[in-house]
Amino acid sequence: MKQNKTQKIALAGILCAVAVVGSLFSVPVFGSKCAPIQHMVNILCAILLGPYYGVSVAFMASLIRNMIGLGTLMAFPGSMFGALLCGIMYHKTKNRWLTYIAEVFGTAILGGLCAYPIAILFMGKSAGEIAFYAYIIPFLISTAGGAVLSAILVESLQKLLKLNAEK
Repeated sequence: MKQNKTQKIALAGILCAVAVVGSLFSVPVFGSKCAPIQHMVNILCAILLGPYYGVSVAFMASLIRNMIGLGTLMAFPGSMFGALLCGIMYHKTKNRWLTYIAEVFGTAILGGLCAYPIAILFMGKSAGEIAFYAYIIPFLISTAGGAVLSAILVESLQKLLKLNAEK
């Protein structure tokens, strides 16, 4: 579906708001606040808007969450890597299932590993000592929950669209 730039920016703003409001439903796991709604939004952005909008929405949502006290610095690597990877995957393959997996891998593995230098630089050595081990698992829990939510939503909408197209 071809959309003009204004529509894409408006949808990106709505999805950013959903991610921020959705972070009210975060679950603390170790030193991280797991926000599965952010990961659901990453996948929706990948499918509806593309990788660049997805990373922008992830960055803005992380920034707003940190500014209003709903997130930690780990929100940045925890959302942006997954948004980029799943956005690229959907853009290249148009395969929704590979997109869900790319979100999980990008957030849990790449985001979890990148949390380590961020924790050392901005949160001190003590946070850095545990970050290498302690963020991959919480990121995995958060992103897996978000991927399941988005899979349910996207696949349900896909079935609904097929039913309406057949009528």
